[in-house]
Amino acid sequence: MNRLAIVLLAAALGGCGAVEPYATVARALQPGQPTGQRVGICYNGLRSSLERVREEAQRECAGDALAERIDTDWYMETCPLLVPTRATFVCTAKK
Repeated sequence: MNRLAIVLLAAALGGCGAVEPYATVARALQPGQPTGQRVGICYNGLRSSLERVREEAQRECAGDALAERIDTDWYMETCPLLVPTRATFVCTAKK
């Protein structure tokens, strides 16, 4: 194996834990789900706590709305291999 391949492999393996949750496109509205601003968050289910994912969604909600998780999926066209889980939240007014 040449040196470049070894360096690339080491970088790929070393970066597995460096990927943090981030905002993406939310899943389309499904029957029975609440309406409102929707937020999608890609994350690694083995590395990211659910609290960290919720905090990221909360940052994406406008104003003082509350991020409420309504869906989770694993469609690879939305989130890449290192962060394959997408959580969808709806932002609702605080009561």
